[in-house]
Amino acid sequence: MNGPPAIPAASARSAGRAVSPLLLWVRTGTAQVRVDEAATLPVRAGEGVWIPGGFRHEIVTEPGTVAFPLWPEVGAPPSETTRFEVPEGWHDWLIQQFNLQVTPFSGLGYSWEAIADLLRRPGPPPTTGGHNAAPAHHDPPATPKAEVARAVAEELLRDPALDLTIQQWAVWVLSSPRTLLRHFVADTGLTFEQWRLRCRLCAAVELLATGYGVDAVAARVGFASRNGFTRAFRQQYEMTPREFTGALATRAPNNDLAASHAARRGNDLVRMMRGDGTSVTPDLLPQVRTPPHTNDSHVLSWVYRGSGYLEIGAQRYERQRGVATWIPAEVEHVTVLRQDSVSLPLGNASPRDLQMTAPLQVQFSPAWDDYLMFCSVSARSILQPDGYDPRHLLGLFTEQVAARQALAVPMPSEPRARKVALHYLRHIGAPDGSAAHDLPTDLHRAFRAETGMTFSRWRYAARMRIARDLLLAGAKPSAIARRVGYAHLPTFSAAFLRFHGLSPREYQERETEKL
Repeated sequence: MNGPPAIPAASARSAGRAVSPLLLWVRTGTAQVRVDEAATLPVRAGEGVWIPGGFRHEIVTEPGTVAFPLWPEVGAPPSETTRFEVPEGWHDWLIQQFNLQVTPFSGLGYSWEAIADLLRRPGPPPTTGGHNAAPAHHDPPATPKAEVARAVAEELLRDPALDLTIQQWAVWVLSSPRTLLRHFVADTGLTFEQWRLRCRLCAAVELLATGYGVDAVAARVGFASRNGFTRAFRQQYEMTPREFTGALATRAPNNDLAASHAARRGNDLVRMMRGDGTSVTPDLLPQVRTPPHTNDSHVLSWVYRGSGYLEIGAQRYERQRGVATWIPAEVEHVTVLRQDSVSLPLGNASPRDLQMTAPLQVQFSPAWDDYLMFCSVSARSILQPDGYDPRHLLGLFTEQVAARQALAVPMPSEPRARKVALHYLRHIGAPDGSAAHDLPTDLHRAFRAETGMTFSRWRYAARMRIARDLLLAGAKPSAIARRVGYAHLPTFSAAFLRFHGLSPREYQERETEKL
């Protein structure tokens, strides 16, 4: 495959005063942003700009620019247009947020009620009364009331992996270790060490339920090893982290917990925008999946990072980094991204423009990353080049589509003959798509020399091989006849019988018996 095309300039403007705020992150190149009547603001690679709701805005990107428009839900965002540096650790997180806002993907997410019910151990209820009442073992720890202890607790709730000693915390809050320890016990019924462990394990429960793996969770909440995390988790909940996620998988997901986790990341995003020095790098990306669903058109999905798979019935199609997959229209499927993976939708294709019944995959090299990201933004947002044509993606897959459709039918290599063949295959079911072609004599010679068939015979063979594929996929002969360019079923049946020695129905029944 040749290198990617050049990335053209693009633009977008709000229709009046935008209701929702917008975060624009520039991955490569430069964007010019104008908000109301203010001066144009340049936003360069590695920068972002926050545009509050209630303003008109216009975005113009220079050629070669990849910029992602995002609409994150964050608490207490800046009230003014704010330009800021985006640390590298946030880049893939932001790309995945774009993916999540324009696709059916969602994190796993379960309600706290379902989790508490799963973690609840048999036995006597906790003691009650006074500040020393012991919390239920599955409840998040109470926040101390005393100011110095509360400040420590809030920092640990934000980042459970912080590993300061009580002496270091005391210096940080201008207190003494003894006073700090006393406040924790008096206000929560737990020692500082117990409170921190409970904080870490409750954070671990949330991360596990949101879709993160055991190793990632152990590191994220402050355990030095997987074994230490597993021991602490089992002692607290009488099950291992893996047993917990296995049991939880049998319960219906709920978006409340996933939303809660996203809100915390949103708060970190605000800190990053404000540059207050307390921003943390987002967690590794959790596993996400779509519910079973169908699409009206073929959808092209590309794996930018990590891996995942596509499930259609009992068939699983693995998807590795760089693989773009056409997902057929009207086919129920589930798409899964494994932990720490990112994918993007690149666009759609009408069944009239692309004929397929099974997934079509092609591998792109990393040199295509920026261009494919630009395709995704153009397909799923208003930030588009002038004269944007969503069908341009078909050109990237011309040879792959043709090879899939023609199967073993040989393709000519002479450039002009090959172009004719590809055009025929792309329009085979369209009106007049199978009509006779007037070709120059030298092209007829090229077809005969390179495929062993005249152009007329080659077209017939291609139609019959495509028809065979559709029969194997379970399509009805009457529908296939139209798909391969025959106006009447008897004409198609007679042509198929001549080519394969069986009628379409007989061929389909024979192949079904082999399965």
